[in-house]
Amino acid sequence: MLDIPFWKRLLILGLVALGLVFAMPNLFYQRVEQHNDAVTAAKRAGFETPEQAAARAGWPGWLPSGLVNLGLDLRGGAHLLGEVHVEDVYKARMDGLWPELRDALAAKRDVVGAIRRVSAPDGELAVEIGNPDQMAQAVEIARGMATPVASLTGTGQSDLVVSASGNRLLVALSDAEKAAADERTVQQSLEIIRRRIDEVGTREPTIMREGKDRILIQVPGLGSAEALKQLIGTTAKLTFNPVVGRTADANTRPGPGNVLLPSMDEKDVYYVLEASPVVTGEDLTDARPSFDQNGEPSVDFRFGPSGAKRFGAYTSANVGQPFAIVLDNQVISAPVIRQAITTGSGQISGSMNIEESTRLAVLLRAGALPAQMTFLEERTIGPELGQDSIDAGRLSSIIATTAVVAYMIASYGLFGIFASVAVIINVILILSIMSIMGATLTLPGIAGIVLTVGTAVDANVIIYERIREELRAGKRVIKAIDDGFSEAMSAIIDANVTSFISAMVMFFLGSGPVKGFAVTLTIGIATSVFTAIFLTRLMIVFWLEWRKPKQLVL
Repeated sequence: MLDIPFWKRLLILGLVALGLVFAMPNLFYQRVEQHNDAVTAAKRAGFETPEQAAARAGWPGWLPSGLVNLGLDLRGGAHLLGEVHVEDVYKARMDGLWPELRDALAAKRDVVGAIRRVSAPDGELAVEIGNPDQMAQAVEIARGMATPVASLTGTGQSDLVVSASGNRLLVALSDAEKAAADERTVQQSLEIIRRRIDEVGTREPTIMREGKDRILIQVPGLGSAEALKQLIGTTAKLTFNPVVGRTADANTRPGPGNVLLPSMDEKDVYYVLEASPVVTGEDLTDARPSFDQNGEPSVDFRFGPSGAKRFGAYTSANVGQPFAIVLDNQVISAPVIRQAITTGSGQISGSMNIEESTRLAVLLRAGALPAQMTFLEERTIGPELGQDSIDAGRLSSIIATTAVVAYMIASYGLFGIFASVAVIINVILILSIMSIMGATLTLPGIAGIVLTVGTAVDANVIIYERIREELRAGKRVIKAIDDGFSEAMSAIIDANVTSFISAMVMFFLGSGPVKGFAVTLTIGIATSVFTAIFLTRLMIVFWLEWRKPKQLVL
């Protein structure tokens, strides 16, 4: 056990040295962070400004630059709890179904008579037919548009419920399809929010689902909750809608199947639009800031194959007619179609600056939120509070480490010093691994490190007590130390395996702070085993080879 080969000694010392190197950037946190931000910004923009070059030069590029990311409670930032209005999807589905149903019924106009859409509660589609006697035929046509529910729980069920009342045909989503749509809507919202926040280079955001239809968003380092709301956008939904009319009266009734929306740039101007869009922002494949023919900031966009086909077909059939570009329920522009647009690309221009065009491009490129969000909680945590937490965590760590070191030295003398050195290196290794992983450190994470400091010496205590027992049995120094390490191994493994199981349960079943605590605890278990079994043993071996003691007082 004490016969450590030369290659193994080099490996142990090499791992410790690597830990020191990868943990070192955290001592120069602000400088390294500025370096990393400059490199990321230059890579994203494709060029480097003088300020970015100066920040990049603040830290050598050949040194590791990974940092332990500070969580919201340590760094400050923005906190939002949003509720997704899943019911919006039901209405959008019915609006999207209407053109298809209209065409199918129109093909049987000689049977069902005239057809028109009438007002109905949100999430329902109501159609009046001219020949109520043939309602069964109309119901059959509508049911032919139903498809199986795309979910495991709804397998075999239809996604539409079709009924009739007098001369009205009523269509709505089934309960199984509503449940499946709710799940898809929340998951899509999570992904889109994550992509939008990642686009602007924020650090280690927390974006997670809470309950059935709520999303928790925490972004460390962001100035305010309002800035986060602007980044996310409540809907940020781009659509291209046919124009029915234009008016200056905000009280104009748009009529069934239409909506009244204000102009973004023109005061007291409103447009009556068909509610069903030709294409939406979901059909976009790219959007980037640009400049129009007048040199004003704009956004160039491009549709995918299906969107380009629909857009091309619509513009080909409606040359000379206006259509509206709608963003967040405001008409950005309502140009007249001069010619068919079959290339699948276009441009949004208007009264916007470069910053606004860049932000709009980010929102469009990230996709449209499928439903509106209402923010139930908004909090901005200042960096001063985070700094207080860091100072408190640092103080608690120092006190805990000092107390543990003092106890170990008092209890085991020289061997206590070896264990204390191992504890300090253990904390450094934790920080280095978290830096390599890009893990986020929170207040519970600091608690996990402090707990690790206290438990890291458990293995040493077990080993040293076994060595004491062997010495009392009359064994020689080297034999007692060797047997102490060997016989303590099973107890050390059992103790750490059980702790590891607990940490894994907290990681997979917990969320937020609990998960942060589990991460640091798990890393601490691995590093404490390494330092107690391998590093401490190596230090004892070096001491034995140097002093060659005949007796050992432990």
